[in-house]
Amino acid sequence: MNTFKSTLLLVVLTLFLLFVGERIGGQNGLVLAFVLSVAFNFGTYFYSDKLALAMYRAQPVTRAELPRAYEVVERLTAKQGLPMPKIYVLPTESPNAFATGRNPQHASVAVTHGILELLDDEELEGVLAHELGHVKNRDILTSSIAATLAGAITMIARMGYWASLFGGYGGNRDSRERSGGLSSLFMLILAPIAATLIQLAISRSREYEADATGAHVTGNPYALARALQKLDDYSKRIPMQASPSTAHLFIVAPLLGGGGFGQLFSTHPPIPDRIRRLIGRDHV
Repeated sequence: MNTFKSTLLLVVLTLFLLFVGERIGGQNGLVLAFVLSVAFNFGTYFYSDKLALAMYRAQPVTRAELPRAYEVVERLTAKQGLPMPKIYVLPTESPNAFATGRNPQHASVAVTHGILELLDDEELEGVLAHELGHVKNRDILTSSIAATLAGAITMIARMGYWASLFGGYGGNRDSRERSGGLSSLFMLILAPIAATLIQLAISRSREYEADATGAHVTGNPYALARALQKLDDYSKRIPMQASPSTAHLFIVAPLLGGGGFGQLFSTHPPIPDRIRRLIGRDHV
């Protein structure tokens, strides 16, 4: 299912680029869009994880530098028969974590400096087991592609805006005349499109599944429940500065708020619901 979702996202990206290219620049725009779609599909598959890590200035760490996390991950991967992922640390005090990569053989797990300071050993194990659950369930590629797709929509919308100012990309007169109105429309509907694509690809069920996988592997659902409650509380005190297109990667949604724009990207289920599924009540 996750392979199907990933393929569907790449097809959607290709068709979207071709449509926009033809509408904005006619035949020349269509050719440019085709070249871009090839580049995007290649880059999305092989480099979407690296882009996500670079966006948050994630730094790779060795076992000697972070033995606490390495020992946990080594134990959990051995238990599940998974390859050892690369470990990264994000230089932020906001407590959070995410997993990315195109498959278990090319996976990375990133934790923030804040989460290492906040959680005890059992709670950290629960969080890392959750992230490895994403790897085991093979939804990390879908997550990475969705993030890149949302970013591509933003870029194309900006290209359309500038094209409207300068008369398109060499298309005929009709295409130049309609480019202004079309690009303005893109700017107006950009956020809902990006949010809808992410929510279609990344359902809330993936977080429930990763929670269940992590709790099963550790045999300690209470530790993960405690971690989620702490992360929910402290991430509100120290909010994560994250891009909406990659917010779905994190174990706790970095974009918080009771509605409006941020609510469009609410790909995470409420923390009390996740805790209830783990231990039968909505708080520890």
